[in-house]
Amino acid sequence: MKAVSVRNISKCYGKVQALANLNFDVEQGEIFGLIGPDGAGKTSLFRILTTLMLADSGTATVEGLDVVRDYKEIRRIVGYMPGRFSLYQDLTVEENLSFFATVFHTTIEENYHLIEDIYKQIEPFKTRRAGKLSGGMKQKLALSCALIHKPKVLFLDEPTTGVDPVSRKEFWEMLLKLKRQGISILVSTPYMDEAKLCDRIALIQEGRFLKIDTPENIVAGYTGTLWAVKADKMHRLLWDLREYPHMASAFSFGDTYHVLLSEDGNPDDLKNYLTKSGYSDVEIEQIRPSVEDCFMSMLKNDKEER
Repeated sequence: MKAVSVRNISKCYGKVQALANLNFDVEQGEIFGLIGPDGAGKTSLFRILTTLMLADSGTATVEGLDVVRDYKEIRRIVGYMPGRFSLYQDLTVEENLSFFATVFHTTIEENYHLIEDIYKQIEPFKTRRAGKLSGGMKQKLALSCALIHKPKVLFLDEPTTGVDPVSRKEFWEMLLKLKRQGISILVSTPYMDEAKLCDRIALIQEGRFLKIDTPENIVAGYTGTLWAVKADKMHRLLWDLREYPHMASAFSFGDTYHVLLSEDGNPDDLKNYLTKSGYSDVEIEQIRPSVEDCFMSMLKNDKEER
């Protein structure tokens, strides 16, 4: 039995197509990532799978239970952490956790082993109101509340957005521990660097999947040679790169620009072009593509095909 199974799920908001005929499965004990920008359809899909919203068409199951017919049973076996902090701001850390435990007819003590590694980091602040916590602490409290009833499937909607890098790293370490305890995890994120921490990822844009595979296979499928380009006057370099006659694609990536040349282009010719255009300190280095590079390439190809 699949942890999650989706067949031909679609959803529209007026004339806007949020989800377009999606199909995928999530295996038991898998970390499955939905990778894409804001507005790609990640939250709509999660709300359908957690029975908070109805799809316009298609079917979906969670642990073999239908999201429409068996919604009550599904709510008992899933944990959901929405993108926006949704706990009670005026209740303390301990009061929030106790409330969610009571809702699911359990206690903090009964499943404390499941949240111990997470909760012990915020336990010193258990009498502090949730609204007064830092972003990282709010994140840990929300995850603790989502886990307190020992769910079989955990849905995390952009859980690390707006959180500092250290807290992001700690959060993913927690997810890997939860996976080892047999919990299936679906996590959405706009951060491409988090993709490599998932067992499989779905690259999503405008409600459609561009690709579903392991991060390694997606990177291995990148065609062409990728180059990182730096020079002085970086503020106008991207414009001139895109004017190069043999440029297939060029986009910003950290403190460099990643470029893919057409068959007629080569790095030496590009360097001469930039030098003649008035640039100095030109550096062109061959690099291994990342998931983000693959996403940008697939997005470009998808637009050309449509």
